[in-house]
Amino acid sequence: MELGDINLCDPGAFVSSVPHDWFALLRREAPVQWHPDPDGFAEGFWSVTRYDDCVGVNRDYEHFSSYRAATLFHDFDDEVLGQQRMMMLNMDPPMHTRYRRLVNKGFTPRMIRDLEAKVITSTDSILDSVCEQGSTDFVEQISAELPLQVIAELMGVPQHDRHLVFDWSNRMVGSEDPEYQISPESSTQASMELFAYADELCAQKRLDPHEDLFSVLTQAEIEGDQLSQLELDLFFLLLAVAGNETTRNLISGAMVAFFDNPDQWERLRADRSLLPSAIEEMLRYVSPVMHFRRQATADVLIGDQKVAEGDKVVFWHISANRDESVFASPDTFDIGRTPNNHMAFGGGGAHFCLGANLARMEIRVMFDRLLDRMPDIRLDGEVQRLRSNFINGVKHIPVTFAPSAPVGQ
Repeated sequence: MELGDINLCDPGAFVSSVPHDWFALLRREAPVQWHPDPDGFAEGFWSVTRYDDCVGVNRDYEHFSSYRAATLFHDFDDEVLGQQRMMMLNMDPPMHTRYRRLVNKGFTPRMIRDLEAKVITSTDSILDSVCEQGSTDFVEQISAELPLQVIAELMGVPQHDRHLVFDWSNRMVGSEDPEYQISPESSTQASMELFAYADELCAQKRLDPHEDLFSVLTQAEIEGDQLSQLELDLFFLLLAVAGNETTRNLISGAMVAFFDNPDQWERLRADRSLLPSAIEEMLRYVSPVMHFRRQATADVLIGDQKVAEGDKVVFWHISANRDESVFASPDTFDIGRTPNNHMAFGGGGAHFCLGANLARMEIRVMFDRLLDRMPDIRLDGEVQRLRSNFINGVKHIPVTFAPSAPVGQ
């Protein structure tokens, strides 16, 4: 294999598995590589694959902007880019700081702690729905359900509407996977439907506020500054994807990792005190968001490589989290790994994941309950992966387990 064989623009290259051999070669021979982009508006991009460089690009918002061209891999036309720039993910300080201060008023540690009882109840209810069958699709019936129920509870979405969010999210994130696309316009249509729903939800929250996130955000104010309706819509979209897709695919990918490494499942069964370090290893090993994009705001160095102002820069979490200079035996799934300074949540700085503690709590509760209630869970067929070079996703995992009685309400 040679550097010229690598095509990170092709989502089809990620269907059978993440091409970790490509990233290992890039880290060794071309850690900051100019990569052609045949489908983009730009001629290409700088592909950044070493841990220290990825963390540096993510933290240095002054030289690597989220705002100039947004953070997603593909380029946008001016009209769409203008809208994307109103989403927190695609802002730089000080605008990002202002937005985050407002959003934080509805995303407090107390709100996350108060959700834990709901997460436990939801997890048991989800497992109750399949436990007597002895088999299920782990993704559709288990790992997808928990973040859906939790994010609906957090945002104030009625539980009977949660599968609308699931459908919109799949159609937007899975836009290059034929299973989720009805037509080429499906992704755009999904976002329009989601925006219309968010408008209606916020109108209801203004009239009849409760304790949920969007009731708080529609009222949130700092020094007379409030979120506009479009900003609320875009934050709803961000949560629908970031709070749903990422946690679902982390739980799914971690389950596959345990199937591939059954000794680690038995190790965790035997010593539940390993669960905190196991969660961090799941996050490192799976890395559900594989990359983000920035735009250089000035001529700058990444490592020894000169990068020109205006150049597109893509840094790969999925590669940084397997960097041999940072993680011993990086391709080994080791639930006792310490230290484990992965960058699954972004590597710190202004863009550190807002929902990191919520995600960790959901993962902890889910695997704690699985270990108690389905300790013999095993793979029973072929794992089907998402066709995407952005989300490290799993669509279907057929599993079997010993049937058991519901613990039910």
